[in-house]
Amino acid sequence: MHSTAFSHVAMAPATLKKTVKHEIHGVERTDDYDWMRAENWQEVLRDPSLLQDDIRAHLEAENAYEDALLKDTEALQEKLVAEMRGRIKEDDTSVPSPHGSFAYGGGFRTGGEYPRIFRIPRNGGEEEVLLDGDVEAKDRSYFRLGGADHSPDHKRLLWGHDDKGSELFTLSIRDLETGMDLEETVLETGGSGEWDADSHGFFYTRLDANHRPSKIFHHALGTDGETDRLIYEEMDPGFFVGVSGSRLNDWIYISAHDHETSECHLVPAADPGTAPILVAARETGLQYDLEEGGDVFFILTNADGAKDFKIVTAPVSAPGREHWKELVPHEPGRLILSIMAFADFLVRLERKDGLPRIVVRERASGEEHMIAFDEEAYSLGLHGSYEYETDTLRFSYSSMTTPDEVFDYDMRTRERRLLKTQEVPSGHNPDDYVTRRLMAPAPDGELVPISLVHRKGIALDGSAPCLLYGYGAYGMAMPASFSTNCLSLVDRGFVYAIAHIRGGKEKGYAWYEEGKREKKVNTFTDFIACARHLVAERFTSHDRIVAEGGSAGGMLMGAVANMAPEDFAGIVAAVPFVDVLNTMLDDTLPLTPPEWPEWGNPIASKADYDTIAGYSPYDNVGAKPYPPILAMAGLTDPRVTYWEPAKWVARLREFSTSGNPVLLKTNMGAGHGGASGRFSRLEEKALTYAFVLKASGKAVEG
Repeated sequence: MHSTAFSHVAMAPATLKKTVKHEIHGVERTDDYDWMRAENWQEVLRDPSLLQDDIRAHLEAENAYEDALLKDTEALQEKLVAEMRGRIKEDDTSVPSPHGSFAYGGGFRTGGEYPRIFRIPRNGGEEEVLLDGDVEAKDRSYFRLGGADHSPDHKRLLWGHDDKGSELFTLSIRDLETGMDLEETVLETGGSGEWDADSHGFFYTRLDANHRPSKIFHHALGTDGETDRLIYEEMDPGFFVGVSGSRLNDWIYISAHDHETSECHLVPAADPGTAPILVAARETGLQYDLEEGGDVFFILTNADGAKDFKIVTAPVSAPGREHWKELVPHEPGRLILSIMAFADFLVRLERKDGLPRIVVRERASGEEHMIAFDEEAYSLGLHGSYEYETDTLRFSYSSMTTPDEVFDYDMRTRERRLLKTQEVPSGHNPDDYVTRRLMAPAPDGELVPISLVHRKGIALDGSAPCLLYGYGAYGMAMPASFSTNCLSLVDRGFVYAIAHIRGGKEKGYAWYEEGKREKKVNTFTDFIACARHLVAERFTSHDRIVAEGGSAGGMLMGAVANMAPEDFAGIVAAVPFVDVLNTMLDDTLPLTPPEWPEWGNPIASKADYDTIAGYSPYDNVGAKPYPPILAMAGLTDPRVTYWEPAKWVARLREFSTSGNPVLLKTNMGAGHGGASGRFSRLEEKALTYAFVLKASGKAVEG
């Protein structure tokens, strides 16, 4: 398939080749573009100006080439930004959440790029701004707000920020009486912390030299951060650690985990000096999470073969596994996602038959009921609560046609009260759109769900363009939720579709297992099957369908480009994890050891090496008719390093037989999430949508 939409107004950058040989398990590979990996990449994360000149020049040349080939879409991009911005309520705020005598919330001012944190008196009154993101971001080329957590005594705010995109956060403490930050700060953290019970200090995660969260410290207010007490250190490089707290503020949870195993330690929130208490020793494949419920812990776990998880209880005084008692048994195909405990109720969010649902259980009687919803496909979310002694549950609901709605639900009377509906200032009528849920047959007979939305009345004769989105990794389910941005495509006649492929948990935990490690190829063939089903059902045609995915979904894009290049009119790969084999062979990279349970360890296992080598997008580029491809990268990205998409693009351009353009856009001042401001992010989305429109044959003027 040859694209006529892109006029070659500029020559692609000439890319230097320096052949490097690697050998492992008796297999020798050559890599012509290994030189793009900066030896000082860790320093570059902290100071992007340290990137060596030849690599910087190459990335800037790629950016110039991308600019040239999409120059004719500049007016369209401006139009798309205006449209998407017009659907955002600029002075939007969250519904404040009550805690003690206050209610806390967040939101934006008109024209503001970054959120502000505020509180009001619990029963209403004047708003007090605790932190203004626009003020903090002033004179910074990049700014991202991390966690913002008020102390139990409501006198201070612990907040984190990242000013490079490298996810190395600085923690600051704001005195809420003066509005000023204390002089003490904590550097290179995970971005948030958890206050101790007395508001005298906080627990936080510190990142090591390889960007891995490996240590938990306690910082006492008024002391030098260099003297912070080490509470826990994880010695296994394959595990990450995190810290959180219970709603009753009695316990600090320290979690150590990879993608398939977890372990939890407890510290009394009122006594930070206590040695952490182990709940259940790590056991490969065993996962569990704790939720405090007064004198018991509710534990969500997959122990004893509960693949889709069950809920057990244990006394707070003896939380060890030998004391676990089953409360909600395992039910195959019903995946319990999360739980929340209140004084009189236990709430769980679960997924069955591909759809989420909320179940409320009365703790005293064990009686359960579900909150009912009507649409064919939708998304649900439980909102956190500061308070334990309450009958009120807050949740959100949306669908691909219904804007986000926030409800307070009385768990006792079963009455729901609509608190807020997402406003679309430029207008939105759900009745103008149709949302559908299809089932695409995979090559092995599995049925893969597809959620889609299109305008009512469009011709479904194969002529409609389509953007098909996919992810399919880490057990992450892609919600069928409302997106104002995609309306810019849908209102131009597109079908916008989400492929709920294996590797996620849309159809239970087994759906995840069937799309990882040695079964990873199912993720790719599922996505291709979804594209072909949409064509077979006349929603679109192969010369009109564009595929999109990011991060691990970018790996998906690389794989389907190799496996079925002629099935797509174009491919968008955002921060794509495409150099899988080289990355999994490099245990100095931040995420590599913790990623081995997901992809396999090609260093230790020849079988894992062969599996990854069989699909790794970079290693499987060949003489094929690739469609137009746009790859997006971030220079300070610690998750998918910039050189992965840069190497992939160079190799695609070298081997492609179609003559279609392969473009690389690197944000030289951002990381994995791209631009940091809510409006500057729209410019990146407009760029990708302009590419999508062009690749699918829609008029550039849009």
